Amino acid sequence: MSDVLARLKELQAGDLPVHGGRTLAYVYDAGMPELDRVAREAVAAFAGTNGLDPTAFPSMLRMENDLVAFAARLLDAPDTVAGTVTSGGTESVLLAVQAARDARRVDRPRMVIPETAHPAFHKAAHYFGVETVRVPVGPDFRADPAAMRAAVEADVERTVLVVASAPSYAHGVVDPVTEVAALAADHGLRCHVDACIGGWVLPYAARLGRGVPAWTFAVPGVTSISVDLHKYGYAPKGTSVLLHRTPALRRPQLFSSADWPGYTMLNSTMQSTKSGGPLAGAWAVVNTLGDDGYLRLAGAAFEAVDRIVAGIASQPHLRLVAEPDSTLVTLSPDGACDAFTICDEMAARDWYVQPQLSYRGQPPTIHLSVSAATLEAVDDFLVALAESVSAAVSAGPVRVDPEVAAFVAALDPAALGDDDFDGLLAAAGLLGDAGTDRSGGSSGELALPTRMAEVNALLDLASPALREALLLAFLDRLSRPTPR
Repeated sequence: MSDVLARLKELQAGDLPVHGGRTLAYVYDAGMPELDRVAREAVAAFAGTNGLDPTAFPSMLRMENDLVAFAARLLDAPDTVAGTVTSGGTESVLLAVQAARDARRVDRPRMVIPETAHPAFHKAAHYFGVETVRVPVGPDFRADPAAMRAAVEADVERTVLVVASAPSYAHGVVDPVTEVAALAADHGLRCHVDACIGGWVLPYAARLGRGVPAWTFAVPGVTSISVDLHKYGYAPKGTSVLLHRTPALRRPQLFSSADWPGYTMLNSTMQSTKSGGPLAGAWAVVNTLGDDGYLRLAGAAFEAVDRIVAGIASQPHLRLVAEPDSTLVTLSPDGACDAFTICDEMAARDWYVQPQLSYRGQPPTIHLSVSAATLEAVDDFLVALAESVSAAVSAGPVRVDPEVAAFVAALDPAALGDDDFDGLLAAAGLLGDAGTDRSGGSSGELALPTRMAEVNALLDLASPALREALLLAFLDRLSRPTPR
């Protein structure tokens, strides 16, 4: 047994760190070792518990109802609210779209979303046969209510859902939910607010006196909200809460099947069997922290954001893309350097910041998800950022050979076969022999290069459709068993 645990530790050595506040995407760190211990013990205690049948495991029903109640108070929900704990933000979004589709049975259903809405909505559209009508946002990167109204009114009969974000992931700003929800209500439509990344921190921002646009159930016309516990709830992966204003609105989300000789299947989520571990971990964290704990953690996260924003002002080659409404900060370099090299240089200094590729004329950017644990290391972050920008300026922007750029721009992903993708992946540096992991040891599998700037620069030239096709081909090749 000890050998197996040692092997797990060895495997984990190649991962990004989940503690210390230096990984500014994917993980959210409260900086509280005791809280982590409580969460781990709760997950372990309920790892074998099955949420398929709440009459067999009533503990899970109690914990779920407790978490929904906490979220309801946080989000200004009415007494009629009905909620469900899901496996994460994507499942919450999927269920919100599925419920909207099934509540309004029309041919070729559609939903109207700002172009900054999370890709989970496109995944839901793909799964459930719902057309996405993407509406350009304004110059402040917020949803444009007038443009969304026009998109809704272009085909009200087929529209089943209108969407807003609080905040949007790429830019960290809250959409004008009041106006978006009003236009949905004017036409008797559902309005979902995707607050997966902001919903557990924005209410505390308001309590701290920070200016936060209205977005909760206090806004008339908001019919559902998704909020993730495994983000700024600081709970273990993966738990999210989906709240509907009334049980009637939630009803189409529920599923049952009795027409077979076995047990009657009854589900509130996409899953049937589901471990009690994540639910118990979330319940333990929320009850350990409580309102006072979350207010304190929010204060730390926002202090870190403010200090980072102030530090950016002194960086001659960086600017804020938008003033952050929440804990997400987006940076854009000037022409003297590029985002991808800065990200590489930050990684060399043990900071993970997330590159975002260009989109419809908007240049590549750098994304930061700031958590409470980042506060203690902010000074180190700003020093590393200044050094990284300086190194990127010295190196100059990444250049792709013009002939290669023209070739990539002309490619049609629909016309490419496996051999073509293998060649493109190899040319991009995404397909090769076994490499080294972050710990310096051999991974024994396909590995990314240690520096990604040239790879990202090449991907940045590709159309979104080609990017998707290339990265799907890459994922397919990564997720194959290692020959033994």
